Amino acid sequence: MVLNARREEFTAVHGEYLAAGKPLIHQFAVQAIDAPAPALERSKKDLGLDRYQCATLLSPDEYQIVLVDRPNVPREELKTAIRWRIKDLLDQHVDDVTLDVLEIPVPEEANVRSPMMYAIAARNEVIQRRIGEYESAGIALSVIDIEETAQRNVAALFEEPERAVATLYLSEQGGLLTFNYRGELYLARRFEVSLQDIMSPEATVREPTHERIVLELQRSLDHFERQFRSIPIGRLLLAPEPTESGLLATLAGGLGIKVQGIDLNDVLAVDGGPMAPRLQWRLFHQLGAALRHETRVL
Repeated sequence: MVLNARREEFTAVHGEYLAAGKPLIHQFAVQAIDAPAPALERSKKDLGLDRYQCATLLSPDEYQIVLVDRPNVPREELKTAIRWRIKDLLDQHVDDVTLDVLEIPVPEEANVRSPMMYAIAARNEVIQRRIGEYESAGIALSVIDIEETAQRNVAALFEEPERAVATLYLSEQGGLLTFNYRGELYLARRFEVSLQDIMSPEATVREPTHERIVLELQRSLDHFERQFRSIPIGRLLLAPEPTESGLLATLAGGLGIKVQGIDLNDVLAVDGGPMAPRLQWRLFHQLGAALRHETRVL
């Protein structure tokens, strides 16, 4: 059960990943709230949260994700080695952050000189505050996730054999572009873009914004192809939008790969019937986080 209580909205998604068949979305909720604390307290009772593993997501401004060379050290020493490697790349002192790592697997056929990995750093006070909010409501968190890995989980449902898939999601926080291969996250990049401009009814505002996104994507596609020459990119997925913007047609005409707008109803079995596109957009990363099923821990 993935929960978020931010500002004036509470959202929840209960998902179940299955090794065979479509993953199940058993229930979801979107509610207007006055304050996060009482909403979490009510959700514990109303949703029976004692029965579930509970998770939440950090906002993009609550953590940093840094791509670095993998240190040549034993696995049990990775986090210590990474901590020293990224200390000058962080916005805060390295002693003040909680750190986790995400390895990028290198296929045997890939011509990669140095393995890479992601370091994810969040301020200790952010993590402690988030845990405290849920503990105060009697909710034990199993996972605090990030959008990059949640987006990876969704994209993995659309992968083709032996081809990478790129996925673009657009929100008020900008664009998040990820690259998947064999169910793993290989590359993630954020870029600033105004969702209001993307959706603008004024062509003089909307069209230059769309063209800028094409340019940002082309640069990222070229970078991926240089980094992983042996991994072909099969297609670019455009995540659901709050309203149809015309961006899909622009991307299809401006990029040299197949572009597909996705409907999550094609890959998820949702109790209660299909989810509308705007709801898919609003809950996109919570749906992805609800599909979490990794067992490896560093």
